[in-house]
Amino acid sequence: MTFNDRIFGVLMIVLAVAYGWAATQFPEPFGGAEAVGPDTFPKLLAIVLAISSLYLIVRPDPDNAWPWSRTGIELIIAVVVLIFYAMLLQPLGFIISTTLAVGTLCWRMGARPLNAYMTGAVSAVVVYFLFSFALDLALPLGLLSFLEMN
Repeated sequence: MTFNDRIFGVLMIVLAVAYGWAATQFPEPFGGAEAVGPDTFPKLLAIVLAISSLYLIVRPDPDNAWPWSRTGIELIIAVVVLIFYAMLLQPLGFIISTTLAVGTLCWRMGARPLNAYMTGAVSAVVVYFLFSFALDLALPLGLLSFLEMN
């Protein structure tokens, strides 16, 4: 697995560089170069991905068997939930789709359903308000667009 981890790390560095470069191609935001714009978050993700990839190359995990029991199934479920999250983000809106995704992932990790979906709802609302008011970045409201303040 150490060899596989190193190859994966190199591929992820290539992805981080491509992703970071693509983020620099966004147009300059209205407030100027010093304002938080559409390129800020992708650049941060590219930096985190590059650092994580370097760590994976330098310190790969020891050889372990792939967890194709319950853990493997849970990983597949998580990927499916995230794919549906990306597909439903625009039509349902950020708050509803994030509530469903975070709630489902929390539930799959062992939380009681009510607690899981309450955690999803609270985190979705908090993140929505942080992006909308603190960072002044618009997130889709979807079905909740009647709440939009003009």
